This record gives sequence, structure tokens and C-alpha cells, in this order.
Amino acid sequence: MNQPAINNQQATISNLVVLISGHGSNLQAILDACASGELNAQVVAVISNKSDAFGLERARRANVPAIAKLKPKDQDRRAYDAELAELAASFQLDWIVLAGWMRVLSSAFLDRFPQRVINLHPALPDTFPGTHAIERAYEACQRGEIDRTGVMVHLVPDEGVDTGPVLAQAEVLIQPTDTLESLEARIHHTEHRLLIETLGAYCVKRNA
Repeated sequence: MNQPAINNQQATISNLVVLISGHGSNLQAILDACASGELNAQVVAVISNKSDAFGLERARRANVPAIAKLKPKDQDRRAYDAELAELAASFQLDWIVLAGWMRVLSSAFLDRFPQRVINLHPALPDTFPGTHAIERAYEACQRGEIDRTGVMVHLVPDEGVDTGPVLAQAEVLIQPTDTLESLEARIHHTEHRLLIETLGAYCVKRNA
């Protein structure tokens, strides 16, 4: 009996470089999905702009290179971003994932990886860009302005803050009984699910 041919392109595993600034719960979701085979990818490096980011420890526990790349106060932003791009590129990546990365990247970084930088943001498109998005949504709900928020995954083509083309989004209703902590927990759960689903779709699409 003839055996079916193996599609080597589809079997290719995508290499991810993940940029973080903090606790790294979304990074952990990626690492777990890679380990289980849910995600046809591998994290080849984790880079943080903070040396004490717990996400670096998560990377080390998964035997992934964990690198703290701090920006000196007197260094030009674009010079830092150019060095960061050079560091990331050294890992022969397919995608860069911003999973709690708290710096706005300049064109000195983004131009090295056109259409290959993916960001996760805990708000819906055109709402609450930048930092403290969950807290700001919760406060808006308390004022009676909104009754829902959400999560989006988007490409980062330029220096706009959370304005890139949206790849996926999911709404999260704000319950009348919600505290900020309970809302944060539900949003984080949605983040993990949406990020893995979106990365899976785009890794498969890239390798097909």
C-alpha cells in the first residue's frame, strides 16, 4: 500500500520570540500550548525590558532562552529598538509576540519584521488603548458608560498604540457584581484562549 506523502511545509514548526515586561501569564499559555502540541510552534526566546520580570523565570523553567534587555536611560529609543531587533532576529524567528510588552516599539524595530509582530491587548478595537485598559474599562462601567469590554489580537505595523489590523477579538461582559479583580480574572482567561487560537490560525496559515 502506498503511504500518503508528508507535506513538509505543513509539518514546519513556527519559531516565536515573545517579548514581555511582567508576570508572563500569557507567555505561560503559549509555552503550555507549544508543549501540548495545541500550537504548532516553539518559543525560541523570551526577551524582557525588565530584569525582574517573572516571565523570564517561566522561560527558564521551560528551558527557553530568557534574556533581559534593559534600556539605559541615556540611550536613544530608536538605538535601543535597533539593538532589540538585532537580538530578536538572531533567533531565526517567524513571529514576534508582544505578550505584556509595555514599550511602544519604533520603526527601528518594526521595519525589521513587517507583518510579523503580533500584540495582545485587553480591550476591544478603538477602546482604551495603552496601559491600564482593564482598570479604565471597569471605571467606565461604574460611570454607566459601557457594559462590556474585551480582548483583541492585532498586528503591529507602525508606532500607533493598539491601532493595528485586528486579527481576532472577543467581548467580555462586565457583570453588575464584578469587582476589578473578578473582571481582570475573566479578561485574562479570555486573553489566554484568544491568543492561542489566533497564533494557531496564523502559524498554520504561514506554514500551509
